[in-house]
Amino acid sequence: MLNRVFELQARGSNVRTEIIAGITTFLSMSYIIFVNPDILAQAGMDPGAVFVATCLAAAVGSFIMGAYANYPIAIAPGMGLNAFFTYGVVIGMGVAWQTALMAVFMSGTLFVILSLLPVREWIINSIPMELKLSIAAGIGFFLIIIGLTSVGIVVDNPATLVGLGDLSATPTLLAIFCFVAIAILETRQVPGGILIGMLGITIAGMVLGVAEPSGIASLPPSLEPTFLQLDWSKALEVALITVVISFLFVDMFDTAGTLVSVAHKAGLLDENGHVKNLRKALLADSTSTMIGAALGTSSATSYVESIAGVKAGGRTGLTAVVVGLLFLIALFFAPLAGAIQSYATGPALIFVGCVMVGGLAEVDWDDATCFVPAVITAVSMPLTYSIATGLGLGFIAYVAIKLGSGHWKKLSPGVMVLAVLFLLKFIFLDGG
Repeated sequence: MLNRVFELQARGSNVRTEIIAGITTFLSMSYIIFVNPDILAQAGMDPGAVFVATCLAAAVGSFIMGAYANYPIAIAPGMGLNAFFTYGVVIGMGVAWQTALMAVFMSGTLFVILSLLPVREWIINSIPMELKLSIAAGIGFFLIIIGLTSVGIVVDNPATLVGLGDLSATPTLLAIFCFVAIAILETRQVPGGILIGMLGITIAGMVLGVAEPSGIASLPPSLEPTFLQLDWSKALEVALITVVISFLFVDMFDTAGTLVSVAHKAGLLDENGHVKNLRKALLADSTSTMIGAALGTSSATSYVESIAGVKAGGRTGLTAVVVGLLFLIALFFAPLAGAIQSYATGPALIFVGCVMVGGLAEVDWDDATCFVPAVITAVSMPLTYSIATGLGLGFIAYVAIKLGSGHWKKLSPGVMVLAVLFLLKFIFLDGG
């Protein structure tokens, strides 16, 4: 039955290999179980409920991707999107988390609609590659600054805006050791390197008395504090449109990039280099975002860590189904999640951010019309604490520089429309 449903034999795989691949992928991305509740708790959400929502959204999303699209790609609440949810929308804009969840749900709904229409390729292809790369890098820088401030390495300074914190503080020292350990483990390609580093430093913190042990396993916390808590009262406010578009674009481009990367590694591209069953894969991702918002978490997205499972031999959706099952088992480890402090989650944010910044290496650094907008996009996100602002400034800079340089023929209608919309937003909404 499994061979028939997942085409195991046709893709040169077997049940044992797919199970091992699923375990490998889960270990590579399971840090989100601990990091996501920590980030969304700062938005005022109940961490126990977010923990359950994270596990359920990841499980359901991975099941859909595996059973419907038959791809070895796991889904879970996305890094960067959760940071934008908390620091950019809730804290930065003063939006209630219930309203922010509504914006996430709306972005997922739009993503579903676009996934069903031929226009999805037009939108994805209309955005220049340098801006796509810089969006990922900007989110990476965003995660890095959040991680550095959460562990006390970077602090507020009235004279210089930011400054160096007290590196002799025990939690900060633990965070530094944790980051180094994660980097070493990941460099040595140890499965679950991030998770091992987080758990190891958490135990060290307990030994040093920085944190108190709260147990390992128990029944899952209640989901009620976040379940179906979407606030629709402000759905038509103009200010939230930008938020919805930002969630949509980041999720869409992140998903597209992940699908291409993983499909290439798994040998699942067609003769033209296109992703097979792209519509099903996009539908799985976008539906997961809607389900995640209803449960009580930020946007769910395809995880590039799925490549670890592909390297272990995963070739079919059975790999993703195994990941989903493991996320369900993780529901019973809420006390362990509650024991993990910022000195363990912060280094994970910093390391994931470093990985995402690597995309800038593919930007054309010989063409100022390419690298200048890319740098503006990437740098603006952490400096303004807003992915939406970075996106807007990047699009405007790209169009302005291309036009001024006489390269207007290289501008797609899509990128010009977006640049104008962001410009109008800055002038009339943000400019007062």
